[in-house]
Amino acid sequence: MNVGTLLLGDPSPSLRWRAARELEGANDDDAEVKAWRAEIDGSTEIEALVARLAAAEARPYTAGYLLCQLGYLGYRGAAMEAAVEKIFGLQQSDGSWSIPPADLGPSEGPRFVTMQTVVPLRGIAAAGFATDPRAERAYEWLLGVRLQDGSWPAGPKADLGQAGRPTPPEKEYRRLTRGLGCRSATTGAVACLALHPERRRSDIARTGVDHLLARETRDASTLGWEVSRLVGLERAMGQITFYATFDLAFLLDLASRCAVSPQDRCVHDLVDYLETLRGPYGLWQHPTHPQLAGWLSLDLETSIRRLEHGDWIGNEEPATFTPYRRGPRRY
Repeated sequence: MNVGTLLLGDPSPSLRWRAARELEGANDDDAEVKAWRAEIDGSTEIEALVARLAAAEARPYTAGYLLCQLGYLGYRGAAMEAAVEKIFGLQQSDGSWSIPPADLGPSEGPRFVTMQTVVPLRGIAAAGFATDPRAERAYEWLLGVRLQDGSWPAGPKADLGQAGRPTPPEKEYRRLTRGLGCRSATTGAVACLALHPERRRSDIARTGVDHLLARETRDASTLGWEVSRLVGLERAMGQITFYATFDLAFLLDLASRCAVSPQDRCVHDLVDYLETLRGPYGLWQHPTHPQLAGWLSLDLETSIRRLEHGDWIGNEEPATFTPYRRGPRRY
């Protein structure tokens, strides 16, 4: 059965609206699409997120991810533009953002600032303002802190290490398989680039995706982790570790948005694996939240279809992966 047809019967107007437009080819003039559009904007779920967004006006990190959630659920109201303006009002002169000390964890000091810019920027792009000149300044800041291999560190290069000493490596649990940078920071940076109409097809974005694809583990238990956060069933937590969870659905979404070819070996093997997890009716089951089967299926089906327009093939050499070493047990 067609995945889009199944999703049109879901209780969520956001899911029905997105499935109709992204999988069934419906346009905004369709009567049902209009009805679902009105239902989305008036839903209690959206109202709650908009209220939280208004309360987070002085916290660009929190507001940025709330914008990602609202954009994912299909909200297009004026509250998004108002929140984006407030985030821009807290932007630093170099194009980046910083987190107020009260919002930082005890071990996450100011030097870990890459994610502090990535999350607000992704929210701004998700709200439709990726090409705003102020957003472009943030993108340029992001490119300026890249490492020489095209990955991103947990913090800017200038802030890592001490004068006259080499830059310390990233922690093993979030280190890239084939790169020098942090997998969490690189995932976040690529997520921002993937929402920009021009930058998503740049070599910079694709090199970042290539670093992420180099880890060829198949973690079925974390499939759809980002979906579960976007719809609010899991908390969006962490600073350095915000994107540390290795989610194959999110990875495929980024690869497809950056126009990676389905003939890329890593992508081809990833899709083959994901197809083995597809259920008898064409849907994927979320490993933790069964009620997210529709959302996960929408994400994966949309990504697979989007790959058909990809034309870029990355580094096809397989990379070995060794899980990070664990310390000895205390007891």
